[in-house]
Amino acid sequence: MTPTLPAAERWRHSHVFDAGNPLAERNTRYAVLLTAAAMVAEIIGGWLFNSMALLADGWHMSSHALALGLSLLAYAAARRYARDPRFAFGTWKIEVLGGYTSAILLAGVALAMLWQSGARLLAPVPIHYDQAIAIAAAGLLVNLACAWLLRDDHQHHHHGHEHGHGHEHDRGHAHHHDLNLRAAYLHVIADAATSVLAILALLGGKLWGAAWLDPAMGIAGAILVAVWAWGLLRDSGRALLDAEMDAPVVAEVRAAVAALPEPAQISDLHVWRVGRGKYACILAVASAAPLLPEMLKARLEEHEELVHVTVEVNPW
Repeated sequence: MTPTLPAAERWRHSHVFDAGNPLAERNTRYAVLLTAAAMVAEIIGGWLFNSMALLADGWHMSSHALALGLSLLAYAAARRYARDPRFAFGTWKIEVLGGYTSAILLAGVALAMLWQSGARLLAPVPIHYDQAIAIAAAGLLVNLACAWLLRDDHQHHHHGHEHGHGHEHDRGHAHHHDLNLRAAYLHVIADAATSVLAILALLGGKLWGAAWLDPAMGIAGAILVAVWAWGLLRDSGRALLDAEMDAPVVAEVRAAVAALPEPAQISDLHVWRVGRGKYACILAVASAAPLLPEMLKARLEEHEELVHVTVEVNPW
């Protein structure tokens, strides 16, 4: 049986740290259903009409349906365990783990697309262009609908107005936002890009007889997807490993210590993310003056992204 927290601590646990993203979870569910339907249509169409670009896009979409499903499960798990005391800093990193796993799947998709397209480039087959183009166009419309559902504009706008330095903070650290939602969004954008490439390749083959464009566009799409996968792996990996001591908020903590009325020196500093745009901080300073931790905490409270701060003052 899962232990429960006292009432006051439960409130803090669910309000200070992130406990899922209901709107993103709902929209991701819709995107899963749309993507799965388009996936079936493209795989069947690519197989029936001999289009490697369409077939690659369909299999590509199947992996995205799986990845979107993982994102959905991550949201559900984060919400379910939001008040579980075993998660010392909330369940936000469940969502980050979902994003990281999706990035790995995205990299696997890129490799599969590269392999299949290379094989088809060496051994071309006749393509039924009209039918393949129609299915690819329908798949693109589904991708665009999913991208609209998973867009993150409202979060950027909200964060930029939370506090005075929000705009600057957004520019320096855009990946503070929902990495799980970003992973889902990148999956559907990758699908849209490969759908566009497939349509261009099929049109080129139909109009100019350039059948080689079909597998060539598959290779181009694989490279594009690999680049996106690497970016998402890098950002989600940094959050999972707490490798963010170069974040702007760290410089803000150092500046707060330097601005104290009494001389003080930082002897230990640890900052790590515990939510979307939210950080925990452990700070130890040395000072010859009777410096109170409350004074330093008051200065750090000006930075709303610091939601959990521990301060220790030692004599010089």
